[in-house]
Amino acid sequence: MPYVVVGYIYESNENLPSSSRITFSCLPASWYCSVSLLSLGCVPRQRAFFLVFLTCSALVFLGVYQTELWGPQRHRGQVNKYLTSVETMEATDVTNAALNYGIVVDCGSSGSRVYVYYWPPHHGNLHTLLDIRQMRDHDRHPVVKKIKPGEERKEWGKRMLSSPIGLKSVFISPHVTSLPHPSQQAAILEDLVRDVPVEFDFLFSSSHAEVISGKQEGVYAWIGINFVLGRFDHAEYEDDAVVEVTTGSQNHHPISRRRTVGIMDMGGASLQIAYEVPSAVHFSSPEQEESGKSLLAEFNLGCDSEHTQHVYRVYVTTFLGFGGNMARQRYEDQLVNSTITKNRLTGDQTGMMEATPLMDPCLPVGLSDVVRRDGRAVHLRGQGDWARCQGAVRPFLGLHNGTMGSPRGVYQAPIDYSNSEFYGFSEFFYCTEDVLRMGGPYDSAKYSKAATDYCATKWSTLTKRLDSKLFSKQADSSRLKYQCFKSAWMFQVLHSGFRFPRDYPGLKTAQLVYDKEVQWTLGAILFKTRFLPLRDLQAESFKQGHSNWLRSSFVYNHYLFFACILVVLLAILLYILRLRRIHQREQRQAEALDLLWVEEGEALLA
Repeated sequence: MPYVVVGYIYESNENLPSSSRITFSCLPASWYCSVSLLSLGCVPRQRAFFLVFLTCSALVFLGVYQTELWGPQRHRGQVNKYLTSVETMEATDVTNAALNYGIVVDCGSSGSRVYVYYWPPHHGNLHTLLDIRQMRDHDRHPVVKKIKPGEERKEWGKRMLSSPIGLKSVFISPHVTSLPHPSQQAAILEDLVRDVPVEFDFLFSSSHAEVISGKQEGVYAWIGINFVLGRFDHAEYEDDAVVEVTTGSQNHHPISRRRTVGIMDMGGASLQIAYEVPSAVHFSSPEQEESGKSLLAEFNLGCDSEHTQHVYRVYVTTFLGFGGNMARQRYEDQLVNSTITKNRLTGDQTGMMEATPLMDPCLPVGLSDVVRRDGRAVHLRGQGDWARCQGAVRPFLGLHNGTMGSPRGVYQAPIDYSNSEFYGFSEFFYCTEDVLRMGGPYDSAKYSKAATDYCATKWSTLTKRLDSKLFSKQADSSRLKYQCFKSAWMFQVLHSGFRFPRDYPGLKTAQLVYDKEVQWTLGAILFKTRFLPLRDLQAESFKQGHSNWLRSSFVYNHYLFFACILVVLLAILLYILRLRRIHQREQRQAEALDLLWVEEGEALLA
């Protein structure tokens, strides 16, 4: 709300003090404060009162205005962040002609999905990103269109990009994540590059259609999570966690900015980790350097390459076969092979019949299971020993010199465990929440105790609890069966594989961020549109010219505004004092003239 000095009104006549009035406004809606000069006269005490009153009024004005601008920013910023997360759940106003739209197509092996995003015009600060949000329909549902594979290629683009509403100013970026044959990938990309510019009025280039790698997908997921959490914003409050960052583009001059979060995602087949590496990386050998650089990505999210505030160096790697289901499959493969080999050498029949099962420490107590491989079967019986289960799964990490992933290990960039924060998704959340009901901030001691107790619980008791709906609604018999194994696998991956300390306080397990699922496609559209704000700002600057620059500069320069107010108030004060001195001098002259006339009159009378 603007606060301005209106000015003063001055009426001149011979009796100046009785008709002069200074009027100024420091509040909206014409709340005027007036001071008459009638009572000022020539008394020093009254003059001091006026000076004190005027000074206090100016200070109050500055205090109110500054409080409005900066005072409640901490509280207001927090409220605005909350309101922003709520606003993204509302239906998108498609009648707003100022909105821009973007489309990301995720072409996977089991199906393809179209995600529609939108954003308002950029507000002008080159250090901030576009405010991109997922589009929502009238029922407040995210606008996502899904189709299954098998469509004719010539109709693929049209079917995927058709929309229930008319979109304009659209940016499109199709990404192929997995298709079985490279020839199919090439054919689809060729159709897109050729047909999209013909069929649709989109901002589109051939570089927007690509087959992304696991590394790119990890980077995009990292960008999306940190954008939603507001970690790309400037640090505003005292309690914001910050880091000192040095990147190659900054010539090793560190900058201080808000701390980003790392992500760990354990699916059924693979495990992925991505996090920022703030400090310069030093390698111990040329081999490690070659391996490490392939896992580091340095990029600029800012709209101008000259601005390095948004240059990030992110470590990202994917461990194939380290997902929860594939890890269990590898574990069972080893059980079958070792059991059959041992029985062949010793003549033992352990595991060959239901009456002589092999005791499995990673299954709940009393659970019977059969593992079949290539026509061979091994009978298992749950032992429910979480400590022994950890020892049984640890060799599958492939640890080498403290790193995991293969017999030679995989390079892992350093993590500052004293100043970092991580989010664990998918299996990290399911292991802690579905049956243990411990999702959220991770505590290794409490988690170990809960997992130990769960593994030691009889299978019959667990099934009764499931029937009584004592677990989360996502839990089923499969989750109960493999919870003991997966909880041990997650624990070993976190503390032995990634080497997180047992007392690490910065891990949260989650399924949603601000009550919504964050796709890697959000990070993709953010990365692809990073130069659009500069283009829009340049066009706006060219259109509006110098007047717009002057107006914007004045708005942002609060100190200049305050200085102008003080100058005006001081000028008013000095002018009034000058008028008072003139009036006093005239009064003294008049009194002297009257005295002279009286003396001359007395002389004549004498």
